[in-house]
Amino acid sequence: MSRDLPEEIHGAIDDSPRAATIAGLFMRQAMRTPEAVALIAQDRRLTYCALDERSGELAAHLLDLGAEPETLIGVAMERTETLAVTLLAVLKAGCAYVPLDPSYPKDRLSWIIQDSTMPLLLTTAATRGKLPPEAAHCKVIEVESLEESGADAQSVAPRGKGEDLAYVIYTSGSTGKPKGVMVEHRNVVNFFAGMDLAIGSEPGTWLAVTSTSFDISVLELFWTLTRGFTVVLHGEEDSVADEIERCGVTHLQMTPSLARMLTFDARAFAALGSLKQILLGGEAVPAALVRHLRQVFSGELYNMYGPTETTVWSTVGRIEDVDATVPIGRPILNTQVFLLDGEQKPVAEGEIGELYIGGDGVARGYWNRPDLTAERFVTVPSLGGARLYRTGDLARFLPDGTIDFLGRADYQIKLRGHRIEPGEIEAELEKCPGIHRAVVVSREDREGDQRLAAYVLADAAKGATEAELRSTLGSKLPEFMVPSSFVFLRELPLTDNGKIDRKALLKMPLPSLSPAVEHVNGGPTTEIERTIARLWQEALSLPSVGLHENFFDLGAHSLTVAEVHGRLQEALGREIDLVDLFQFSTVSTLAAHLGGAQADGRASDRAQRRRMAMQR
Repeated sequence: MSRDLPEEIHGAIDDSPRAATIAGLFMRQAMRTPEAVALIAQDRRLTYCALDERSGELAAHLLDLGAEPETLIGVAMERTETLAVTLLAVLKAGCAYVPLDPSYPKDRLSWIIQDSTMPLLLTTAATRGKLPPEAAHCKVIEVESLEESGADAQSVAPRGKGEDLAYVIYTSGSTGKPKGVMVEHRNVVNFFAGMDLAIGSEPGTWLAVTSTSFDISVLELFWTLTRGFTVVLHGEEDSVADEIERCGVTHLQMTPSLARMLTFDARAFAALGSLKQILLGGEAVPAALVRHLRQVFSGELYNMYGPTETTVWSTVGRIEDVDATVPIGRPILNTQVFLLDGEQKPVAEGEIGELYIGGDGVARGYWNRPDLTAERFVTVPSLGGARLYRTGDLARFLPDGTIDFLGRADYQIKLRGHRIEPGEIEAELEKCPGIHRAVVVSREDREGDQRLAAYVLADAAKGATEAELRSTLGSKLPEFMVPSSFVFLRELPLTDNGKIDRKALLKMPLPSLSPAVEHVNGGPTTEIERTIARLWQEALSLPSVGLHENFFDLGAHSLTVAEVHGRLQEALGREIDLVDLFQFSTVSTLAAHLGGAQADGRASDRAQRRRMAMQR
């Protein structure tokens, strides 16, 4: 059911040119504030003028290489200033970027490279070794070689038009493979105008913490740079608290899960108090988290909602007083929200319906998937044939016109800000020897501790062990998609109509959260691995910890994280970002990230130099 909302928020048509592009808006801003700092990445600072010139010169090289409008260009590199330069260059050349996160498993990167048929992939010398062999099927170029070539590349004016593709971002797929969402410049430009009205566009300093493989990075990198912000690229060497303090950060966007993590660290929690705006989105916002944040943060707090298919955020709600739930607000500029029943007819106020989104943010569709595009991007006769995106989310309109988000109508999962299709995990499990059927669900056996559980029918003689399944999935899927628990069953519970009874699965007890060490491929061998394992053992009262056991599967919770974080910093003599303990949740991955003794020393020296500089 559509609401009669204030014109400036719902259904209005703004006067900005529909032909505008992201790169064109950035170039206009660079002309207005050429000497202002546009980007801070580690110890590097780029003014708007410098960022404009470098991206323009790289765009000229891309045109010399034959790049044409809507050419899909892969971008795989670490979070340095080169990343921002490269993304802007792709957009200036009139092409569309396809982000490839180097931390993802090579199998997933391989699928994206092949499915997108990208003719060109831009990377750096430091990242090239992390690319899969399939990258050889397209032209791979290290950006440094172009920038240092000495060729006469004059900065080019942005090419393209509003209807051209800006990016293709791959999301989890229900059929077992990621699917690419095609988003046009006009979608993004409208989103930018919507953000201007919803949260204001007065420039500040924005800490960008999100991987470019997630579309909320579009707000962090491009809305900000078209509005005159200074963007701080969150790097591996600094903690969020360091960056907020050192760079004078005023704005931060994050998932509720990340916000909850930061509240565990006293210094990071205190640092949030200096911000002017915090945007929460990507999953439901617990009222308890809002109350906790309000202990230190008195600025503007927003709840954001929107699928990738409707361009970043589609609704925004400013959070004031909090009761039991936190509404997702109202639609942004030129966006319509409808709540429909099973026959695609509007439901009455207060009733639950499936959320459909229409307007200027609705994307073109899925790359090379006309069948799935037709399934999810629909026209609804009862609403005059408007083209809408069917989200699969359930919601209801509250009396004040805001929207109350109530979860999924299907089996899709939102976990720590990630959108996960269980079907993709199930498909990979069913490829394993001896596995006949797999069902993946989300469980919350402890309040606020959501985790994935896999239930599998396996051939007892040929079936893989839990460790083998975990290892196989880890090589195919990002870590956040690997289930925490595996339950082997002789048969799956069924409903009366013969479907999998997922509610019955949720009632089944999980196996112990402390799997035996022999199931996790050995114990620690290096000094840093032994240090991490020892601290985990002591904090969790375990006799031993294996290299590949998940910290949270072993029973860790918020207080454990805070304890281990402090003791690990003390043991290694360096500052460690609290987020690392969530992102790298096994001994093996955390040790590899921290880099061993020599890297620890270098990081410690850098941190000490920064502290001295701040004191001066």
